[in-house]
Amino acid sequence: MTPTPASCLTAHPEQASAWAGQRDWRILSTRFGLGQHFLGTWQAWKNDPQRPERLHYVGLSTPPGSTSELLAFASACPEWQILASELGGQHRELHPGFHRFTLDQGHVLLTLCIGEMIPMLREQHFFPDEVFLDTPAPGAPVAATWSRWSAKALARCCRRGTWLKATGDVASVRADLAQCGFEFTACPADGSNADGGGLLYAQFNPGWTLRAHEAVSNADSGQPGTCAVVGAGLAGASVASALARRGWQVQVLDRAAEPTAGASGLPVGLVVPHVSVDDCALSRLSRAGVRLMLHEASCMLKEGEDWAPSGTLERCLDGGMEMKDIWHPQAAWLKPGPLVRAWLAQPGITFKGMAPVGSLRPMGAQWELLDDEDHVIACADRVVLANACGVASLLSKLDATHGHLAKSRHQLPALRGVRGQVSWAMHAQTPEAVFPPAPVNGAGSVIPRVPFSHSGRTGAAWFVGATYQPDDQSEYGNSQNHAANLARVQRLLPELGQQLREQFASNRVAAWKGTRCVTSDRLPMVGAVNDSGRPGLWICAGMGSRGLSFSVLCAELLAAQWGGEPWAIEARLARLLNALRSTNPASGPRDTA
Repeated sequence: MTPTPASCLTAHPEQASAWAGQRDWRILSTRFGLGQHFLGTWQAWKNDPQRPERLHYVGLSTPPGSTSELLAFASACPEWQILASELGGQHRELHPGFHRFTLDQGHVLLTLCIGEMIPMLREQHFFPDEVFLDTPAPGAPVAATWSRWSAKALARCCRRGTWLKATGDVASVRADLAQCGFEFTACPADGSNADGGGLLYAQFNPGWTLRAHEAVSNADSGQPGTCAVVGAGLAGASVASALARRGWQVQVLDRAAEPTAGASGLPVGLVVPHVSVDDCALSRLSRAGVRLMLHEASCMLKEGEDWAPSGTLERCLDGGMEMKDIWHPQAAWLKPGPLVRAWLAQPGITFKGMAPVGSLRPMGAQWELLDDEDHVIACADRVVLANACGVASLLSKLDATHGHLAKSRHQLPALRGVRGQVSWAMHAQTPEAVFPPAPVNGAGSVIPRVPFSHSGRTGAAWFVGATYQPDDQSEYGNSQNHAANLARVQRLLPELGQQLREQFASNRVAAWKGTRCVTSDRLPMVGAVNDSGRPGLWICAGMGSRGLSFSVLCAELLAAQWGGEPWAIEARLARLLNALRSTNPASGPRDTA
């Protein structure tokens, strides 16, 4: 059905009265379709002066409509067309699983979940304020899309008080919903209800005692307060940005005078998804992270100067993988420094350099951060450790003084440092024509034509690398690392490698060095340090070589847990990033994988 200009502007009066004055409003829709309910809700939110600050909308879909279908559907309504155009800019490469869309300057967060309804419901990890249940039209087959198990899965996503609005063949689902704890009520707007086709209103209010996690209210997620973030690299700055956008007052501390003094000082890197034959967890996580990072770059950076959506060619050089070279259109080169500085410049964030955090100390309901001389340099409600391998030292000291607060630290993945060197030079010394038109990734990477300034010279530069050496080994010299990077180029692009041999041999190539922080399973860790008791100490670290792919995803996951928001990825994938992954995650309504 194509919307008409009149219908597309119809607000939801029962919604407006419920969400008025709320900080966040969370909606779960069981059938996204072409986004008609989402677009109507979004428009109603925009029109309401009493709207919540953030609208979270989770829509289930199988299969998803195409971008062209979405735009065509909304074309009859000018207001919807504007919204659909913004959504269409991110509506791409929709694989099965979760996809996060950041809209309306970050005030509207859409999570599109592609897959069958029951599995997608089981992957949720939030309590909706409102559920929109779109059942098949009267006379259509119901069994293929609905069963009592559907009602049970839906009920497990709800807290006491969650509203439900059903449309379609509501008589076919009424008995199942009632058995699972939904009480039918009149529409808040007009006092009506339906007992057959049409509309059905209900509220989750089971007649039995709920488990502790199911009885919680979204209001219990707490109001934003103060937070101290240790570390001013990609991990720390992305966390600060995510929290500040949600109202937290964040202070970022670092030992260095300026941000990105560690591995995040890399001159330029690639934002590109990992690919595997079996589409492993790393591949799915990296896709989600790349989507979020590309959106951040488009909002925060100058295209062509700080980043470029260049796409990337991936050379599949492993003979054991039956894959051809892959072109990634949704990939980019990006300079971490400008992005970190842009994040830290946002309202609600202050940066304090030359502030080494030597230890932590609980003080009442807050945390004190002390320097190496035991002087208090910051105090906050919560602390996020994002200082790479420095996390281990701080937790070890906390364990020695307040062991009950860091008792779970032994369940964290082991951390280690891995040195890396990038080789680079200005294009003035090497004709640009010998380089590929876009970055190439594989066993190392080649990134050409990056605007760059060095020693008073401005122009375009190329970058190749990077080496990979554990920091518990004797450090290789620059020449040895340059030779390793040249070997990478020769394998990736033999003709280019031949062209660059003389430049490497004559030492006309510069070097950048840094040490990455890597976990034992090569996945970042984000979550609370302790799985019980005091919840104020968190970790976001261990990005390894994929800080550009993982930092925004991890920050959003942390912020979602603090605010009771929908997660940007499936719960089973999020558990792989849990800082305490070798323990059972805190039981919750969605722990059912």
